[in-house]
Amino acid sequence: MEGADVDAIQHTQRVVGQEQLRTALVTSLMSSGHILLESVPGLAKTTAAQTLASAVSGSFRRIQCTPDLMPNDIVGTQILNSSTGEMTTQLGPVHANIVLLDEINRSSAKTQSAMLEAMQERQTSIGGQVFKVPEPFLVLATQNPIEQEGTYPLPEAQLDRFMVKDVLDYPTPDQEAEIIRRLDAGVFEEAVRAVISLDDVRTLQRSAAAVHLERSIVGYITHLVAATRDPRRWLPPELARYVEVGASPRASIAFTNASRALAMVRGRNYVIPEDVKDLAVRILRHRILLNFEAVAENIPVETALAQGATHVLVLRTKAPSLDLSRDKAVEKRLVARWMSRHAPGASAAWTRRRPSPSAASGSPRRWRAPASPRGARWSG
Repeated sequence: MEGADVDAIQHTQRVVGQEQLRTALVTSLMSSGHILLESVPGLAKTTAAQTLASAVSGSFRRIQCTPDLMPNDIVGTQILNSSTGEMTTQLGPVHANIVLLDEINRSSAKTQSAMLEAMQERQTSIGGQVFKVPEPFLVLATQNPIEQEGTYPLPEAQLDRFMVKDVLDYPTPDQEAEIIRRLDAGVFEEAVRAVISLDDVRTLQRSAAAVHLERSIVGYITHLVAATRDPRRWLPPELARYVEVGASPRASIAFTNASRALAMVRGRNYVIPEDVKDLAVRILRHRILLNFEAVAENIPVETALAQGATHVLVLRTKAPSLDLSRDKAVEKRLVARWMSRHAPGASAAWTRRRPSPSAASGSPRRWRAPASPRGARWSG
């Protein structure tokens, strides 16, 4: 077995279950986004973040947020050097590739705002000087949904900076038994070796940004976000009456970046509607506000979003086709790559049998992204 394969298995063994967390971490890292996690303690959040940082040869810092935590404790400060009489800059823990803000809602609003510049502009200002954070840069913030005493809810301006929000659940009894078995085997005591370098991560980020996003998929994204702002137009009445405030344009940007990264994780160089739909709850759950009626009827935001995403997809002619007739080079590359991966022997024969896009009727033909070789087809 190759050394890289052994390292990959080692990283997988350190986190049992939590596939949702793994996908969120890899997708956010590839799309240069940030994650907000809501869960009870002990669900492998710190372990997963540390393992990811070690796997990509990156630096990791953990910040335990408390009410007395000050902004300088995060971004850094200037210290007087008594021997020279000059001020020297001491960078804070936010200057790392992966930063874990544990229980961010326990810090004051002033301290929370100190993260805004680092998360959005990817820099910090100390003593009138600007210091860039290292690239890649990922902030993983956690919230405890149980203890709310002495906490400071995150304002909407900061919630909007997080690309996705995930809610983690307890492991199953079998997964918990596996955790104990690996603990006894000393899996968590072994040093984690790097699989790729930071340069490789930056290459992956550039590759994810180049994933093809068809115009009809962009239309699905924008209409899905618009449905949160004007729910009575796009959503059924039983859902529209619960939405109070919709998502900002940052949601559309998050959909664009995250769907490209997710498509790449799933082995494709083009985005399909299912990629967007699978991200709908993660991207929108912290960006929309439900009214008191939804709270009174105990309607979770996840239920409204899942039904709303499906409803908008149906309204968008049931499945947005990948209209590649405007770009023949893209069409040829996508089809050839998909066929070579899933049906290499049938690629040449299928290409010869493929009907010409320039049909006699003159109507443009659209390529529908197939789920299997048998599902490949053209539609007028």
